[in-house]
Amino acid sequence: MNGESNEPFTVRLTGEIDLDSAPSLGRALATALESHREVVLDLSKVTFMDCAGLGALVRARNQADRCGAHLVLRGAGRCVVRLLRLTGLHRRLAVEP
Repeated sequence: MNGESNEPFTVRLTGEIDLDSAPSLGRALATALESHREVVLDLSKVTFMDCAGLGALVRARNQADRCGAHLVLRGAGRCVVRLLRLTGLHRRLAVEP
């Protein structure tokens, strides 16, 4: 990764992550993962997430794996944690309180 930083980079989200907002989330995470070894996704203000949001997270995790970076989900509320558990993605994604 050219110009990579060893400092964690935080992406803060608010509101709903759905079909309308997931593409911009995906682009933001892809850009962050290109230049940072660790990207923290702050989900503490997210009120809803659907399968489009999950898809963006999975694509970001796959990109992180390919480029040797680390993606961390932090502060996920009950609705997001429930979705991650229902889909089994809590075992694939690094989820921290």
